[in-house]
Amino acid sequence: QVQLVESGGGLVQPGGSLRLSCAASGRIFSINSMGWYRQFPGKQRELVARILTGGPTDYGDSLKARFTISRDNAKNTVYLQMNNLSPEDTGVYYCNVNLQSSSSRFPSGTYWGKGTLVTVSS
Repeated sequence: QVQLVESGGGLVQPGGSLRLSCAASGRIFSINSMGWYRQFPGKQRELVARILTGGPTDYGDSLKARFTISRDNAKNTVYLQMNNLSPEDTGVYYCNVNLQSSSSRFPSGTYWGKGTLVTVSS
């Protein structure tokens, strides 16, 4: 009933930029937050950035200077602008959406995208 469509991942050279998008659709009553997490091989999934519908944001350590998260509430879409990418940013990036519902007619909880691979390499 809830779908997350991710786009924007791919191969980019060091110092380059990528813009990730994630659009949520389906039976959505209310979105508490949308964001991006990433996972490196052998590591736990970690926060990249997230944004509440009202605007407050949260970034992972040392990422705020290079990454910017934004959203279009009308389109239920979150964007992650990633600049000055380095090989250390290579990993699988997952869209995350937290839904809130005051009715059993609508879903609630945390939903994850299938992940999009970001590769930073020459």
